[in-house]
This record gives sequence, structure tokens and C-alpha cells, in this order.
Amino acid sequence: MIELLLIVSAYLIGSIPTSVWISKYFFEIDIRDYGSGNAGATNTYRVLGKKWGTIVMIVDVLKGVVATSLYIIVPLYVIRDDQHDLYRTNFMIGLGLAAVLGHIFPIWAGFRGGKGVATLFGMIMAMQPLVALCCVGVFLIVLYLTRFVSLSSILASIAFAILILFIFDDAVQLYRVFSILVALMVILTHQKNINRLLNGTESKVPILKYRDRRRQKRRQQ
Repeated sequence: MIELLLIVSAYLIGSIPTSVWISKYFFEIDIRDYGSGNAGATNTYRVLGKKWGTIVMIVDVLKGVVATSLYIIVPLYVIRDDQHDLYRTNFMIGLGLAAVLGHIFPIWAGFRGGKGVATLFGMIMAMQPLVALCCVGVFLIVLYLTRFVSLSSILASIAFAILILFIFDDAVQLYRVFSILVALMVILTHQKNINRLLNGTESKVPILKYRDRRRQKRRQQ
């Protein structure tokens, strides 16, 4: 019974619509009516600016961390000693997925949320900090080279699956399956972005603009 209550709690934590509440409270708009129409950190960054985009990103990541860490509330006496590690991994996956589901379909915002990447990262950070750090590295490198957040997210999710399956070779079968599902989920939730990338119409985030200006000047000289 306590496990079910914690799963529901994880969903409710994930359902906190950070960008929607910020946009309505501070700007009297609904972020989903602007930009890409997505209730995530990237669209907040584009529409409301770097400050608010960063705040949304941090909170959405923390949702994943907090929700996934709820497993510590489960009394130890309900877990057999020889099954503790397996139970911990499986239950953390369940909690994290509930939070991601809440972010994508938030009960507090009409079930119209974001794509869940930031909350998913928070989940991975709570479970596998080193793997999360590697994924951040992939994300930042791709973002630096392309300035496409969507492409960075997709490649980081694929890197996550590769890390779990081959590099770290995790022994927990459910976690291996989960890593594949994560990559597929991120790809599926970014279908529109993939189409725009292929058509050359995907928006770039306004970072490293001074670097781009210098490159443009060099080409003109």
C-alpha cells in the first residue's frame, strides 16, 4: 500500500507545471500559447528569457530527483535483505517514470505538459550520478556544436542507453530495458523537432551568439 501511495506522490510531484505557473503568475500568459507551445525549459528560455528558463530547468530536474528518492520512505522491514538492491532499482524506476509521466501529463495543468527530458534527467541523476554526468557531457557538446536543444536531448538519451547496455553493463535487467525505453521515448516525443531538423527549420537557442558573429565576420572578410 505504501508503495502505491509513493507512486501517486511521485506523479503529483512530476505534475508541478513549473513553466505554466511562472508564466501565469509573473507574466499573465500561458507559456503553451507561445513559441513551440511546449511547457518546458527550452520554450521558457526562448519566450521568457534565460533567467526564467534556467529556473524552470532546475525545478524540473529537482522534481525527478525528489520523486525518485521517495523510495527511502519505504520501511526496510518490507524488503528482504537479499533483494534490497534489486527492489531499490526497480522501485526507483517506477517512481521516476511516474514523475516523468506527471511532467508530460500534469494533473495541475490540464494534462498538457512538457516532454519530460529535464525530469527524466533528474531521475537518472538520483539513480546513477556518473551516468547522468556522462549524458550531460554529450548534451553540452552537441549543444555547443549545433545549438539545437532537441538534437542534444535525443543524442544524450541514446548515449544513456549505450552507457547502461555496453559501457557500465548494468546487471539489472529492468534497468537495461528502461534505458532502451528512455531513448525511444525521447525520440518519440521529439518527432516534430526531428521533422524540423530534417527540413532545416528547427530553432536554435540564442547562445554562443558572439562566437557565431565572429565566424560570420571571418567568412565575409
